[in-house]
Amino acid sequence: MDMMDSTLKDAGSRAVLLPDDHPPVKCGKIGVLLMNLGTPDATDYWSMRRYLKEFLSDRRVIETSRFLWWPILNLIILTTRPTASGEAYDAIWNRELDESPLRTITRSQAELLQQRMDTRIHVDWAMRYGNPSIRSRLEAMKEAGCDRILLAPLYPQYSAATTATANDKAFEALMGMRWQPAVRTLPPYHDDPTYIAALAASLKEGIDALDFEPEVVLASFHGLPKDYLLKGDPYHCQCHKTARLMREHLGWSADRLQITFQSRFGRAEWLQPYTDKTVEALAKDGVKRLAIITPGFSADCVETLEEIAMQNGEIFEEHGGEHFALIPCLNDTEAGMNVIEELVERELQGWV
Repeated sequence: MDMMDSTLKDAGSRAVLLPDDHPPVKCGKIGVLLMNLGTPDATDYWSMRRYLKEFLSDRRVIETSRFLWWPILNLIILTTRPTASGEAYDAIWNRELDESPLRTITRSQAELLQQRMDTRIHVDWAMRYGNPSIRSRLEAMKEAGCDRILLAPLYPQYSAATTATANDKAFEALMGMRWQPAVRTLPPYHDDPTYIAALAASLKEGIDALDFEPEVVLASFHGLPKDYLLKGDPYHCQCHKTARLMREHLGWSADRLQITFQSRFGRAEWLQPYTDKTVEALAKDGVKRLAIITPGFSADCVETLEEIAMQNGEIFEEHGGEHFALIPCLNDTEAGMNVIEELVERELQGWV
């Protein structure tokens, strides 16, 4: 390069000599992209339909043959389910910000993590389904000068239907980039000591805040078709390990802290025991005081605030239960942010 024909241009944290006709280049920053499942933009029929179509069209989520699935999805599910799902979201909607709690909490997690990070690190957040999209945030991070990015799916337990599909979407976006950033992915953290300790402390604090002492606590994880387990998905085993480590940390018995799986749909067998059936059985067996914690969710969402707190609370009371409570997720609490910060700093070693 002829030094006389070059000019010094802004390159983020690095200054480089570029030809006069070279476009401005930003580089030298490290990105952290927090990724969660997703959220509709609103609770009306068409917003819910768009969201559900994107979610249920994902081959990682629904592995059924497209020949069989497309008619069911387009002719039945996307005709009837948006209304019911919209009502569920509407029941827990953040009216102040006009958005779902998952979006509110994930944004806060990113903002709080940014405050804890080195100035060279740029933290952002995205949703696998809905907005802000993973593609849009990766493109924005690249434009901001991030040439190394940690993809951080906030799923403690790995599943192809959660962690893998979030990473897939990121890799898909990278395929369209001429200058790709270097990329790392956050491993599952189902047995991380800081995560387990935070869950145990959160459970104890949640129980202490109640006006009753639960006889039984359920650790409810999102369900998965049993067929996925048989194909080799590690999710089931990692959920059980999380629950076991929580019990050991608390010194509780398997009867006091039981594991269940929620959110199933369709006729196929899913991972058992089912949360709703267990709640009903406990109430019928005479249990009067029950609490549920959801260790597989990094932020409260429709599956925790509506499905567990509302639907399962009603099931418990309808069958004889008297006191029911949902223990909040770690969310953007101090303990929750300590977990995210430690995981991110560990994975950034060698870059920072």
